[in-house]
Formats: sequence, structure tokens, C-alpha cells
Amino acid sequence: MAQHDKLKAAASAAYVFTLPLIEIASTRTRGLVAGSRMNSFGHMRRLADHTARAVTTPNNDTFYSTAQVDLSDGPVTITLPATGERYISLQLMDAYTNSFAILGTRTTGGGGGTFTLVGPNDAAEGRNVVRAPTNHVWALARILVDGPPDAEAAKAVQQGISMQGPAMETPGPFAARSAPWQEYFASAAQLMKLNPPMVTDRAILEAMAPLGLDDFDPSRFSDEEAAAIEAGVAEAKAASKRGGLSGAGFTEGWSYPSARLGDFGQDYPLRGAVAVSGLAALPPAEAMYMRAQGDLRGALFDGTKAWRLHFPADGHLPVNSFWSLSLYEATPDGQFFFTDNPINRYAIGDRTEGLTHNDDGSLDIWIGAAEPEGDRRTNWLPAPAGPFALFMRAYLPKPELLDGGYRIPRIVEA
Repeated sequence: MAQHDKLKAAASAAYVFTLPLIEIASTRTRGLVAGSRMNSFGHMRRLADHTARAVTTPNNDTFYSTAQVDLSDGPVTITLPATGERYISLQLMDAYTNSFAILGTRTTGGGGGTFTLVGPNDAAEGRNVVRAPTNHVWALARILVDGPPDAEAAKAVQQGISMQGPAMETPGPFAARSAPWQEYFASAAQLMKLNPPMVTDRAILEAMAPLGLDDFDPSRFSDEEAAAIEAGVAEAKAASKRGGLSGAGFTEGWSYPSARLGDFGQDYPLRGAVAVSGLAALPPAEAMYMRAQGDLRGALFDGTKAWRLHFPADGHLPVNSFWSLSLYEATPDGQFFFTDNPINRYAIGDRTEGLTHNDDGSLDIWIGAAEPEGDRRTNWLPAPAGPFALFMRAYLPKPELLDGGYRIPRIVEA
């Protein structure tokens, strides 16, 4: 392979590999600028709406509590409250967006507890110790809110989430994914030094070696070499907008998540694409994310049409917790955010107040920009007049959903 081709391939591989590092660093910067501190939880005490633009594909089902953690100076202690039957999860992600542990309803139960989070090089003993693969960790808690009347009770539970640890300075600043390649790779190199990759990443690190990220110096490349690097980055950027939460394709009108979602192993393209389109997605055992296939390019739906999702009486979503269907507008760079609408409804699901079933026990969801007539309005998910995307979330899915035995009915034009 010619030197320029090697550089192009190395740049493409390196962009894909380091994209999660950059995306978490950008999220950390935005969050800490908003007032929270390292090694301390910040609580978001309202459900996400069309103004929530910090993280792509937000949910409208839970309050979030978030902490950016640096374990370089020692462990932190995390306290979770007793939640009883209320769903809670605390997702612990390493610097590469892998969910290395989830605490809460599914794993540790609803009784709460105190846990010690230690870095990769710290010694620790005990049943409630969780070891992180990297020193930088993102801790993201989700607490179920059963609509506005339940908000105050959910806030009271949320107050019981806390973290104690050494005071740390915010790392960075670091470049965003849109930065010129020189700045992008300089930041990526810094982040890799702070959070060394796993030994199981050695093969891709060798493929990235021509870039010299161990001691990155962009000035050493000729104009022709720089052009090859730019071409590799452009190729990787285009690839990062494909796949992600949409999976490998659609089956009967829906995409289903990869088994590797949230714990990616060596599936670096999936990891990079999810960092752009679904950052902090939970692993399937905790929650499954399914995207509906629309009639427009990019699997988007035409909001000028009316759409219907019909669940037969014996075919409701099999979950041990709850489900919701969220509607998003798409940005040019492949991200998704809620869209403004006249009834302030951004998702609809099994907990939606006033949701009505048909006489035979079946359920219809009506989707579109035009308000439906009569009783259908109670089951209406408003859409913009332009393109939109639909994502289904199923929390604590039952085995038949996890293994593909159950398929969601196709969304059809009404």
C-alpha cells in the first residue's frame, strides 16, 4: 500500500476509534459549563422537551442525573436511594462509551445502596466495588417519571443520588468532532494518554500508527500527506452518520439494536456511529431502541401524511418495565432532537395519561402533523410538517423481544 493510502486508512481508522472520546469530552464540557463539578452529580429536574439539545435522542420518560468522574486521584463513592417499584438505572460508561456496569432495578434491585467506583490501577476490596476500565467515567442515572403529576415524587427520589470523591479540575479543553483534523487528532491524542486503550485494541492501534498519535505533530506531514489525512477523515465522518441506533437494517419496518450496543468490544464503526446518533445508549438487556422505517430517504417519515401504529390485543410490547415511542426531527449531521408541537407531547407510551384502547383490547397510535378527529386525539403523537424520525424504547425487555421472537407491527400510512 502506498504511503498516502496508508495515511488515509490510518486517519479514517483513528477518527472512528477516537470519536467516542471526543463526544464524551464535548458533553463533559457542555455539562460543566452549565454549573456542575467533576466528581459530583448534577440533577436535571424536568423531562426533556424540544429545547433539550445537549445529548442526541433524549428520552421524555425519565429524569436524568449526570456526573463526570475523574478517578486519577482515587475512588469515588456513589449512593443510590431506595426506589421500590420505580425504575432506576445508573449507567457507568468508560471514556470510550462502553457501559461497563449498570446499577439499579435490573441488577442491584430497588433497595438502593452505596458503591465504590475505582480506577483501573487502584486497589479495592468488597462486594460493592465497581472497577472502571478508564480514569474518566460518565455516570448517567435515569429515574422513571409517570408524567407531570409524578414529578415531585420523582424529584424526592432523585435527591438521594449522590457522589463523594476528590475535587478535580475539568480536563481539557478539547476539540469538537467538527474541528480541523490537526486540532481533532491533537485532542484525541491527549485523551488517549489520559485514558489508555485496552490491550484488545492493539490491532486497530497498529493500523492508526502512521498518524503518530503517541507524539502527534501535524507539521511533519507534507501537503500531499495532509490531503490524504483529510480524505480519510471525510470518509470516516460520512460513515459515522450511518448505522448507529438504526442497526444494520430494517426487518418488517423496524431496526433492532446490535447485541453489542452499549458494550461495543471491537465494533468500532458501531461505537462511533452511536456516539453521534445515540450517545449513552443503554445495552439491550436494560433497554432496547428500535427505529421505525419511514417513506423518505434516511428512514425518515413525511409529516404531511397521517401514520398509524396498531398493536393487536395479543401483541403488545413485551417488557418488564415500560415502553415509549419518541418522535424527533433530524439535524444535518445525523443527530435527533424533540420537535415543538401544540400539545407538548414528545413521546407516547403505555404510561401516557388518557391513552385509550379499542374495545377488543388492541391499541392504535396516530402520528402526523394534522390533529386527528374525535377520540383519536388522545392517542395522537404530533409531528412536524417536515421529515421526522420515530424511535421505540422498551425498558427491561422480555426474552421474546431480546431474541427476536417478537416483532413490532409496521407503522403504516393511515
